[in-house]
Amino acid sequence: MIKLAILASGNGTNAQQISEYFAASNSIKVDCVIYNRKDAFVAERAKQLNIPAHYFGRKAFYEDGEVLRFLQQREIDWVILAGFLWLVPQDILAAFPDRIINIHPALLPNYGGAGMYGHHVHEAVIANHEKESGITIHMVDKQYDHGRTLFQAKCQITEEDTPDSLAAKIHLLEKEYFPQVIERTLLS
Repeated sequence: MIKLAILASGNGTNAQQISEYFAASNSIKVDCVIYNRKDAFVAERAKQLNIPAHYFGRKAFYEDGEVLRFLQQREIDWVILAGFLWLVPQDILAAFPDRIINIHPALLPNYGGAGMYGHHVHEAVIANHEKESGITIHMVDKQYDHGRTLFQAKCQITEEDTPDSLAAKIHLLEKEYFPQVIERTLLS
């Protein structure tokens, strides 16, 4: 059984979709959710799904290695970033080489990097009058939104679209593709 840890910072819709997708799997299991904002709703979603959820602050991620030890104690095989807004620390990158996957709500390399997350991305895409946007699922490296691309899916943008309507289109793509791409990557 391949054990996943999902790292999240916010609402947790992607974490929930991934967890529900693998709930009946005989080969992949969401073992735990780790979150870095005390008020993140992802903790409640995990509780409703009977998945252990653990809060860790900045010091645990970047200074004392507590998060890495936690992942190792739980014998985690892969780390999935689902709306996790911090740069993954070097110790975790080194412990999980080519085994950390992220999703980004734009077509990288455009609209990526520090500060480009959530609504900020959709606002920038709309402000630049882009004709399409989408999602990028990629391996994680030491830079924001930079690792090897595993998959992209696109959606068209109309003149009537707003950041909110674009966000809704992006969420549909995330829901449809993120769990499938995780599964395909892990089992290939």
